[in-house]
Amino acid sequence: MRLLLVEDDSMIGEAVLDLLRAEQYAVDWARDGDAADTALRTQAYDLVLLDLGLPKRDGLAVLRDLRARKNRTPVLVATARDAVAQRIEGLDAGADDYVLKPYDLDELLARIRALLRRAAGRAEPVYEHQGVSINPATREVTVRGTPVVLSGREWAVLEPLIARPGMVLSRQQLEDKLYGWGDEVSSNAVEVYIHGLRKKLGPELVLNVRGVGYLVPKA
Repeated sequence: MRLLLVEDDSMIGEAVLDLLRAEQYAVDWARDGDAADTALRTQAYDLVLLDLGLPKRDGLAVLRDLRARKNRTPVLVATARDAVAQRIEGLDAGADDYVLKPYDLDELLARIRALLRRAAGRAEPVYEHQGVSINPATREVTVRGTPVVLSGREWAVLEPLIARPGMVLSRQQLEDKLYGWGDEVSSNAVEVYIHGLRKKLGPELVLNVRGVGYLVPKA
């Protein structure tokens, strides 16, 4: 999954960036409102973590412009503990949820997972498909009850596919969920990770749609 972190505080930004990348999210970091707006106009994201107090353009303006373009990307607004009015204003402007500063990191990750589930049209916290069970909160994967260990990159490829069975994702779309700005992209990375997933989880879980991309078939 690819996330946009919008945060002007370097110390907070570095901590959150490290946290999200450790969880195998691909993350781009915008440090002001103009950079965030440009990123959102040129790149597709699965979620935005948006601070409201930004230089150049405030977060509410970025959010309102995003929703005015009919962009439904989930937005998690970050606000200070005493900014009740700001939280209300953010939710009314189109935010999906908010998280309080200073962050409780476990809560931040849980809210991100919840918004990603909602965006995929799912309520259940565990994905189950063709005997494969995946728990995004714990990163536990089992095949008919037997634990299976995936690499971080294998997980990052599998999660968006299994979250939306029947939806085809191109190699480029999967690469976008693997790599953030400045990351070196291997030309055959997606194929390598798909091959690994098929060996570990079964050859029929991830299918190739010739000339288009990959999908997890509907049950």
